[in-house]
Amino acid sequence: MEGFNPPKKIAELVSETAQAKAKLSWLQLAILGILAGIYIGFGAELSTIVTYDMSERLGSGMARFMAGSVFSVGLMLVVIGGAELFTGNCLMALGLAEGKIRCRGMLKNWFLVYFANFAGSLILVGVMLGAGLWKVGEMGVGIKALEIASYKCSLGWWEAFFRGIGCNFLVCLAIWLAMSSNSVVGKIFGIYFPIMAFVASGFEHSIANMYFIPIGIFLKNTQVASMASIDLITLSWGGFLLNNLVPVTIGNIIGGGFFVGILYRIVYLRKNESS
Repeated sequence: MEGFNPPKKIAELVSETAQAKAKLSWLQLAILGILAGIYIGFGAELSTIVTYDMSERLGSGMARFMAGSVFSVGLMLVVIGGAELFTGNCLMALGLAEGKIRCRGMLKNWFLVYFANFAGSLILVGVMLGAGLWKVGEMGVGIKALEIASYKCSLGWWEAFFRGIGCNFLVCLAIWLAMSSNSVVGKIFGIYFPIMAFVASGFEHSIANMYFIPIGIFLKNTQVASMASIDLITLSWGGFLLNNLVPVTIGNIIGGGFFVGILYRIVYLRKNESS
């Protein structure tokens, strides 16, 4: 079918893309990684602003659906605009399994992109704090940001881990589906549904949390904290890194690298070895 890449072709494209990503310079990875962190942050802040009072009016289900719908803008910016996102780059595991890239090249990409994503997320946190948009709705957006951050830090280690698996299973499927189309509209639809599903389901994305939780930590020291009727004791840098970011990141690697990258490689590319 013209304009459509079947699954086997997508697997081949993922392998080729892994090779290209492994060859990027440190400067390219740093710049594109920072941009991706900002782009995912845009999706995160937008979902907070759009839904801060929606559950009270339309119910929590509709609020989750809308949060996922607008959050998908972040991955659209990454895929179509061009950027390096750690969670999407977990698909490089397919290229590693194919022998197209070395472990060193993949880990270099993951390491630098991960911390560049973090830097980009913090840049957007600074922009949002400086812009004062957390004051929208009589501090309603700030209260919502605090609630989201506190909730994420209160998750159990294994809860965060398994939610990380579910998240990047869907995120990498979104990238997979986007690669099935050669048109921008097709890529948008390919990205939208899996991303909406992961956010609405309540799964955990390590890079999105680099925005969601730090902005809550910073807002904890403002007047909005006294307006939030929640316990903020778990909301700290230690709680963020140890209780959320570490298990979610490990889960993200398994969800995207194994369940999408490795399994599809076995199905669509391993056959070539026996033919």
